[in-house]
Amino acid sequence: MRFGKEDESLGDTKLYRIGELAKKANISPRTIDFYTSMGLLEPQKRSEKNYRLYSSETLLRLKRIEQMKQDKYTLEEIKAKLDQWNKVSTEEQVTRKLSDIQLHMQKLEREVKELEPVIEKLKPQQAKHLTTKLMPQTAACIEALMLLLGKGPFM
Repeated sequence: MRFGKEDESLGDTKLYRIGELAKKANISPRTIDFYTSMGLLEPQKRSEKNYRLYSSETLLRLKRIEQMKQDKYTLEEIKAKLDQWNKVSTEEQVTRKLSDIQLHMQKLEREVKELEPVIEKLKPQQAKHLTTKLMPQTAACIEALMLLLGKGPFM
């Protein structure tokens, strides 16, 4: 979709009006307005006709927001996490990688917490049998997460 004079760019980065951004992100323009009003999104600049223009990095940010919503984070928690990640580095690649790692670790922590009641009911022989069926890296990861959560070792 082209917007003539309103189709703007910032150097090599394409800038999107709300409707185009919404279409690319597969969410409603109202959602983008809401996220902007909450401070989850920030327009890169305004056009001559005062349209908000968003960078392509906003698409990545929207993807993170939607993933965190699926992982049951509240919008306030998401905003706090995104603000925290923005303080780490302004380098897009580093920030993206760190935030992806942090999200993955938090997802793993939640999954281990869900397994915790089952693991605690295992008898020592059952736990040993279970660890032999897991890849060593998987067992080590579970044990490390349990230690981080303040629980005893896996076996």
